Amino acid sequence: MPFFTEFKMYAKHFPHKRYRITQEFVAKHLDSSETILDLGVDNPLSQRLRDMGYSVTNTQGEDLDFNRKGLSDHSTHAVTAFEILEHLLNPFSVLNEIQAPKLFLSVPLRLWFAPAYRHKTDPRDRHFHEFEAWQMRWLLEKTGWSIIDEVQFTNPTRKLGIRPLLRLFTPRYLLIYAQKL
Repeated sequence: MPFFTEFKMYAKHFPHKRYRITQEFVAKHLDSSETILDLGVDNPLSQRLRDMGYSVTNTQGEDLDFNRKGLSDHSTHAVTAFEILEHLLNPFSVLNEIQAPKLFLSVPLRLWFAPAYRHKTDPRDRHFHEFEAWQMRWLLEKTGWSIIDEVQFTNPTRKLGIRPLLRLFTPRYLLIYAQKL
């Protein structure tokens, strides 16, 4: 099969590969009878977790750098923060204030061949942080979390070029399950 045909077949699964890996990771560590507070507005991944039997409540899209009230207003078994922390100026405060005993998070990893993501027209759609894995581990340790499991993985893009080719082989995401110490 020619490379570009194979590449297009691979890219058509975007973002389903990331969703599948995340769903399998959550199911590995969290019983479907346990409740989840998902940081961020309702989204396709939240719905997929509901379809798996989880009770998922989402925050309302408030700016968690300023308003963390929603973190303490919920009594849940787990908090999920999928693709959220990189948008915050101060993820330390958010991680420090989470009351649930379990945490699932994913963040984009810093790539040596690409600058941090910044949407050209939407000022809310920017990454203030793109972590190296050691930075995320240290941040969790400093905020009282113990990492139980983690996985790094690649994800296809729908673009052609050197950077998308490098992304086929370079882990782009870090997914972590942690428990409060």
